Amino acid sequence: MIIVDEDKLDTSAEILRALTHDLRLEILSFIDKNEKINVNKIYNTLNLEQSITSQHLRILRLANIVTSDRQGKQIFYSVNYDYINSLIGNIKDFLEK
Repeated sequence: MIIVDEDKLDTSAEILRALTHDLRLEILSFIDKNEKINVNKIYNTLNLEQSITSQHLRILRLANIVTSDRQGKQIFYSVNYDYINSLIGNIKDFLEK
């Protein structure tokens, strides 16, 4: 019998939803290539509307996939590698059971 932790299942579902959108993956890849990047640079370089970019960044931030750092009026985003690595470890552990 498998016991499912509903909270962990909900969290996992949110993370997977965040990662299953092509535009979010493109934004995430762009952030990854730049380590830490200003939100203006993201939408200008990727030719996106500011509001669309902000919506997708919010989803990635709520899933803890990216972190944000406000410096004055600017917000910088970076990939939350520690969290992603822990997710990968959890997935590996689950698959090995």
